[in-house]
Amino acid sequence: MDNLSDALKKLKITATDSTADSLEGCLDCLLQALAQNNMETSEKIQKSGVLQVFASLLMPQSSCTAKVANIIAEVARNEFMRNPCVDAGLIPPLVQMLNCKDQEVLLQTGRALGNICYDSHTLQSQLINMGVIPTLVKLLGIHCQNAALTEMCLVAFGNLAELESSKEQFAYTNIAEELVKLFKKQVEHDKKEMIFEVLAPLAENDVIKLQLVEAGLVECLLEIVQKTVDSDKEDDVAELKTASDLMVLLLLGDESMQKLFEGGKGSVFQRVLSWIPSNSHQLQLAGALAIANFARNDGNCIHMVDNGIVQKLMDLLDRHVEDGNVTVQHAALSALRNLAIPVVNKAKMLSAGVAEAVLKFLRSEMPPVQFKLLGTLRMLIDAQAEAAEQLGKNAKLVERLVEWCEAKDHAGVMGESNRLLSALIRHSKSKDVIRTIVQSGGIKHLVTMATSEHVIMQNEALVALALIAALELVTAEKDLENAQLVQILHRLLSDDRSAPEIKYNSMVLVCALIGSESLQKEVQNMAFLEVVSKLRSHENKTVAQQASLTEQRLAVES
Repeated sequence: MDNLSDALKKLKITATDSTADSLEGCLDCLLQALAQNNMETSEKIQKSGVLQVFASLLMPQSSCTAKVANIIAEVARNEFMRNPCVDAGLIPPLVQMLNCKDQEVLLQTGRALGNICYDSHTLQSQLINMGVIPTLVKLLGIHCQNAALTEMCLVAFGNLAELESSKEQFAYTNIAEELVKLFKKQVEHDKKEMIFEVLAPLAENDVIKLQLVEAGLVECLLEIVQKTVDSDKEDDVAELKTASDLMVLLLLGDESMQKLFEGGKGSVFQRVLSWIPSNSHQLQLAGALAIANFARNDGNCIHMVDNGIVQKLMDLLDRHVEDGNVTVQHAALSALRNLAIPVVNKAKMLSAGVAEAVLKFLRSEMPPVQFKLLGTLRMLIDAQAEAAEQLGKNAKLVERLVEWCEAKDHAGVMGESNRLLSALIRHSKSKDVIRTIVQSGGIKHLVTMATSEHVIMQNEALVALALIAALELVTAEKDLENAQLVQILHRLLSDDRSAPEIKYNSMVLVCALIGSESLQKEVQNMAFLEVVSKLRSHENKTVAQQASLTEQRLAVES
C-alpha cells in the first residue's frame, strides 16, 4: 500500500506538469489498488484530496483520460464516494468527455457518470439539463457495433427514462429509430430484455409511442409473439409477455392507436384479433386489452361491433367463467364496456346476449371484475327501457347490487353499484323495478347517494328518487322515512354550494313526497317554505321557476 500513498502524493504534486509516463504509472497503481480493495482504496483517494486533481486531468487530447474516468467509475461504485465526486466538480468535465471520439474514453466516461448519478434523481435531472440525452442517442447511432458502448448507452437510457423530464428530450431525438434498429439485430434474450427495459418507460410518452410505431416496432413485437406463443421455455414466456404488454401500451396513445387501427382494415388490428381465441392467457389478455384500447372512439366501436368482435369477447368470457383468469375477465369486460358506449351499439349488443354473458360473473368476489361488470351493464341499459326493466326485475342482480353498495373497502364498486341501481329506475321508469329495489333494501343507498361528493351521482340519485316518489310512493314511503330523505333534501336546498341542478331536482322531489301523509308532515315540520322562498331569486332561471312552483305547492298543502 506504500506504492498507493506514493502515487497519491505524486499525483497531487505533479498532475499539472508531470510527464505522461509518470502520470500513467500513478494511475495504473491506483487502478491496481482499486481492483484489490475498492472500498479501502476509495477512502484513501478521498482523504488525499486527489479527486479535485482528476477534474483537471479530464482532457480530450490527454492519453490518460480513459484511465482517469475508469478510476472515477470504480471509486463511484461506493455510495459514500458519490457526493465527494460531485463536490470535486467531476460531472461537468465528464459530460464534456461524451463528445470525444475515443471509444474507450466514452465507455469509461459513461460508467463514471452512471455510477456517480446512480439512484439520484437530482443528479440525473442535472445530467438531462446538461444535454446528455441527445449526445447519448447520437453515440448509440455511431457506435452501434461496439457492444460495451451500446450496453452503456442502454443502461443510461433505462435510468434517465424513468424521469418525466427526460421524455420530452428523448422525443426530440431519433431514439425510436435507433432502438428499433438495434432491436432487430438482437438474437440473445438478455439483449432484447435490456432494450425492452428502455422501451417500456419511453412508450409511456404519446409522442414517442407514435415514433416507435412509425419506426416499425409493432412488426418486431408481432414477430416475437409469433415465435414464442407455443413455447414453454422461460425466456420465451417472458418475451411473449413483454412484447404483448408493450403492444398494448403503444395502443394507449390516440394517434398511435388510430394509425394501427387503419379503419379496422389494418394488419396489426387483424393480428391482435387473432390473439383473443388463442390458448395463451397472456395473449387473450393482451388481445382483450388491445380491443378495449381500440374502442376509445365511437367510429372504431361501431366498426368493431358490426364486424363480430362481440361474439369473440363473449366466447373468451365463457372460457373464464369457472375459476377463470381474473385479469382476462377484467380485460374482456373492459372491452365490452367501451364498445357499449355508442348509442347504436347498445341494442345490437343486448340482442347478441351481452347482458346474459356479463351476469355470469355476478358471483365474482374480485372487485376489479365487479367494477367492470357494473360499468358494462350501466352502459348497456342507457336509454334502453326494455333491457333496464328486464335487469331491474332480476332479484338476484338487485340483491347483489345492494350488497355491493355497502362495499366500503372498494369505493369504485360501491359507486358503480349505486349508479346502476339508479340507472335501472331512470331508464325503465317501471313500477316492477322499483318494487324489486324496495324489497331488496336498495332505497337507503339511493338516499345516501344523493349526498355524494360527485354532482353527477347526486343528480342520478335525485332523479331516481323522484321517479320512485311519483310511481311507487306508498311502497317506498317507510324506507324513505327511515333513510331521512326529507332532512337530506332540506340540507341540499339550504347549502349554497349545491349545484343548480341539485337544487332543482331536490325541489321536484319535495313536491312528489307531499303525496305521502307522513313525509308531508316531515316537510312541514322542517320549514321548507322559508328555504324555498329564498331560491325564488336564484340566478339560475330554472331553479327560480321551480322555487315558485314548489312554494305554491307547499303553501296549498299547509
